[in-house]
Parts: sequence; structure tokens; C-alpha cells
Amino acid sequence: MEALFPQTLFTGQQIVWLPECASTNSEAQALIVKNSATDGCTVITDKQTAGRGQRGNRWEASPGENLTLSVIWQPTFLAPTDQFQLSQAVALGVLDWARSLLGPDAALRLKWPNDIYYGAQKLGGILIENTISGAKIQYSIVGIGINVNQREFGMPTATSLAWLTGRAYTLKTLITRLLEFLERRYLMLRAGRVAALRFDYLQALYRYQEIHDYEVDGQPVQGQIVGVDETGRLMVEIERELRSFALQEIKYIHK
Repeated sequence: MEALFPQTLFTGQQIVWLPECASTNSEAQALIVKNSATDGCTVITDKQTAGRGQRGNRWEASPGENLTLSVIWQPTFLAPTDQFQLSQAVALGVLDWARSLLGPDAALRLKWPNDIYYGAQKLGGILIENTISGAKIQYSIVGIGINVNQREFGMPTATSLAWLTGRAYTLKTLITRLLEFLERRYLMLRAGRVAALRFDYLQALYRYQEIHDYEVDGQPVQGQIVGVDETGRLMVEIERELRSFALQEIKYIHK
């Protein structure tokens, strides 16, 4: 890949490009162990053979057609209990980027905790892995996978930019812009603008304040998402009772 020149302070100023790797998050971790990564170092690959999603799920992407990258940040200003603040900032950065391509009124939403949806279809996903040292987060590896030029998927719930717009995209240009949008939101977090990030996240939250079908403990329920608590658990009102769920404790039902 040709050199990238994002207009950023530090994000993407060090680029590690790999034609193929098992996982960009794993490669990023190896760079940290070798003390070879600066703050904002970005690992990019054309072909990821064992990409990871939330809770061990596989992230599948056709080689050379999509964005698969990991950004290394050093958010030492964040306490471990505030990890979800970073998750919100990253998700919003990706959302801002997608809106810049599809338009501010596009049906783009953030599905809790940090998937990017267009309508009821998944456009991209985020996996953040944090290294905690004492009372602070020492490193965060922000893995991002976004469907760009891929047109065929094994799952009917997936979509891509090309599928939505009918055009092909130059990945280099998209990556450059994505890094810029990510850093803007990250700098908001670093400046302590947590309330603004939280507000924007809720406004973009998929199914927010709407009644939909879910599955909890193997049973179908109807509930309304009313927010996300400080630790990142999804708050859902079910039968007039407010309940909080961690990842995989509640399943979205699509009809």
C-alpha cells in the first residue's frame, strides 16, 4: 500500500502494512510487546485470515475488498472502569466517517456495544482490547472491520458501502479519512467531553427508545432500550422493570 498521510496529530502517523496476517489486533499486540509502536500506530492488512469479533466470534472479509485495521492508543487518562467511554468515542468516529460517505441522513446506527448498522444490516464492527496497568489503561488496541467493496456475503444481515451505493471505493482514501475521524472523537474523550460523547452515542443507538423483540435466558421478551450504564451494560425496560445486560446476555430478534 502507498504511504498514507492523514491530517492527524498522531493517529496513523506510524503505519504498519501487512499483505496478510491472522489478526491485526494480534499484530498490534506483538508490536506493543516489542516496544515498537508509537501512540496512534496503525496496523493495516489486505487479508486477515483469523479476524476476531466480540466474544470470540469470527470476522470474515474478502481479501483486498474491505477495511481491516487496528489502531494502538495509550489512553492513560482513562481508568479501567471508564473503558466504555473509549468504545463510545471509537464507534462515533466510525459513524462520523460513514455519514461523510453516505450522507448525514443515512439510516446509520450504532448497535450496542459498537457495531455499525445501516438499517438492520451490519456494515462494520469494532473490537477493543485494553491492557490495564494499576489504575489506568496503558494500551488500547482498536480493531475495526468495515465492509467496503465486497458484494457477496454468507450472512443476509451484512451489507457494504459498494452494495449501498453501487460504486467502488479506493481503500487508501477511506483509511486516511477514517483515521482523521477517529482521532477527532478520541481527542474529545481526552479533553473530558464525556457527556457530549454519551449524548451523541445515545442519539445514534440502534433501537433506542423503541419497543422491539429480544431473547433473554432463552425466552422471548419485548423491551425498550433506554440507555447504557457507566460500565457499558445495555439498559432495557422489560415489563416495566429496568434491567441491565452485559454482552451476550440479551439477543436481538429480527423479524
